[in-house]
Amino acid sequence: MATMASSLLNTVSSSIRLSNSSSNPRRTLSLPTPISLSRSRKRITTIRATETDANEVKAKAPEKAPAASGSGFNQILGIKGAKQETDIWKIRVQLTKPVTWPPLIWGVVCGAAASGNFHWTVEDVAKSIVCMMMSGPFLTGYTQTINDWYDRDIDAINEPYRPIPSGAISENEVITQIWVLLLGGLGTAGILDVWAGHNFPSIFYLALGGSLLSYIYSAPPLKLGIAIVNDFKSVEGDRKMGLQSLPVAFGEETAKWICVGAIDITQLSVAGYLLGAGKPYYALALLGLIVPQVFFQFKYFLKDPVKYDVKYQASAQPFLILGLLVTALATNH
Repeated sequence: MATMASSLLNTVSSSIRLSNSSSNPRRTLSLPTPISLSRSRKRITTIRATETDANEVKAKAPEKAPAASGSGFNQILGIKGAKQETDIWKIRVQLTKPVTWPPLIWGVVCGAAASGNFHWTVEDVAKSIVCMMMSGPFLTGYTQTINDWYDRDIDAINEPYRPIPSGAISENEVITQIWVLLLGGLGTAGILDVWAGHNFPSIFYLALGGSLLSYIYSAPPLKLGIAIVNDFKSVEGDRKMGLQSLPVAFGEETAKWICVGAIDITQLSVAGYLLGAGKPYYALALLGLIVPQVFFQFKYFLKDPVKYDVKYQASAQPFLILGLLVTALATNH
């Protein structure tokens, strides 16, 4: 047995030697020079750096392009984290950002309360619903769509997955939507004037003036600002396009305090006015509604206005719009 094993080992050893001698009869061991070692290290460093950059890009990718499994609910509302959609009508609704309609619709409620002329009749309720349609889907939808149209270059940097920069909807379809919503809103305003028996079409001209402001807000050369809270997520694109939003002009930290200060000081001023007007209960109610707003400002907005954007607005906005109703009831004529 030992003899067989020894014979086998000798055979293998001989085969290896024959193979080596035939392929490389004068084989020598070459040691790497310092230059080759340096080049190897550079290659390894480059590869590692490339891998690190790739990992960083992968980590940031979800912020730039939502996953296919994004929320369909967010898509319909037109907010961050939306599901990528191909249905043209869902994309059209997304452009109008329905999440921004409630404050305008609520404004109709507050206006009716402040007027003192609203009665719970079928006609008054119907007029209010038509007015809400004009304010929300039509004119707010027009404002949001035209804003996205003129912000398409900025969105290509900040939010390239949005419908217009991503190419999910064509330019002609967007322009058609802008005109349909604008004319629909102005037409509804005219109907309300006729329905109310106005000799002068005041609702129509108010709607026309508001639509003009929406255009000036969105379109060059003026490009006005409106919602500071939305500027923080657009800092990168605004800076590249030369737009002096508050976060760009003053820095994000200062802009955060300007934003919450404007909201809180305005409401405190109204509360002071109501107190001076001899309506202390309304003033106290308004102060009570300011407190939770300040709490959510510190919990969400001042901590990270981009990360907690939706949470902050969903938490604080209900108290803000309830404050509008309190003020409307206090000034009821």
